[in-house]
Amino acid sequence: MSTDNPSSTSTLPPFGPGQHLLSVNQLDRASLGALLDLAEALRPVGRGTRVCRVLEGANLGSLFFEPSTRTRLSFESAFHRLGGSVVSTTGFTFSSMAKGESIHDTARVVSGYSDALVVRHPDTGSVARFAQASVVPVINAGDGSGEHPSQSLLDVFTMRAELAARGKSIDGATIAVLGDLRYGRTVHSLLAILGLFENVSFRVFGPPALALPTEFFDLVHAGGNAIVECDSVQEAIAPADVIYCTRVQKERLSEEDEQRVHLTGDLLNRAILDEAARPESIIMHPLPRDSRHNSFDLSPDVDGWPGLAVFHQTDNGLLIRMAIFSTTLGVADRVLDDLRPASWLSTK
Repeated sequence: MSTDNPSSTSTLPPFGPGQHLLSVNQLDRASLGALLDLAEALRPVGRGTRVCRVLEGANLGSLFFEPSTRTRLSFESAFHRLGGSVVSTTGFTFSSMAKGESIHDTARVVSGYSDALVVRHPDTGSVARFAQASVVPVINAGDGSGEHPSQSLLDVFTMRAELAARGKSIDGATIAVLGDLRYGRTVHSLLAILGLFENVSFRVFGPPALALPTEFFDLVHAGGNAIVECDSVQEAIAPADVIYCTRVQKERLSEEDEQRVHLTGDLLNRAILDEAARPESIIMHPLPRDSRHNSFDLSPDVDGWPGLAVFHQTDNGLLIRMAIFSTTLGVADRVLDDLRPASWLSTK
């Protein structure tokens, strides 16, 4: 989703067999629920206790033109876990784009080698351009400050599970969103997808130079939910069921932004949590977090907080991405029938 027009992807076809996944706007409440349920059914495969080979013979083209560790490895591991093979390239230097090849030509060529493409690119809207030229489904793994749909899906999956463990649901939840709200594509996708739920109350805090663009307030209100801009982290998190933190997207700051953004200290640390948060609050972060001193991010000293769900998110990313591949390649109804015990466990 471009920050210039958060509804610009609303005309995309619903996500399903044979379809690209470019935006969370392609999902409704029913299809989201089906995807999350499929991800849960694949948990034994993610843990390695069951084997599934529904994608045996299929090939994934993994194109990451921007640095990534978790997202790239998670997508590639998900495809392997389902029995498929992966070919990949990382960075512009090692692609033909360094020779001046267009997005159109790259997409058409690589899609001819693949049954699906996963693409991350630093320019907003670029993955949609890949999809226009591709002859196979394209999954958006992040396009600049636009969208990161698989991240928002794993975030919702994690929220659903963590809240359910506390006898709650996303409907009616209070969610604090902190940090870089201007360039954080995970925030933009999250606000959009949570519009499928009812009576959600958002409390947002970001430094003035990184505040949430006005159009996202409109987006939340249009979905019938509430959003309040807070003056401090403490004010934002005090009533929150879920606290979602993001790092400053320094790679997306303009020269003007860099002159205005001089942030030090912690965005959120244990002292702030002990002072203001509810003891049962869930702490989330899309990672990577900058753990260095004065990085204005989620401090490592929160790692002992009982509700820390950061690493549950990363584990759940594998499940969600297996569900995405199973859906777009039309094998979702065969997954459960294909499960069998992992033979390697018998050798341990």
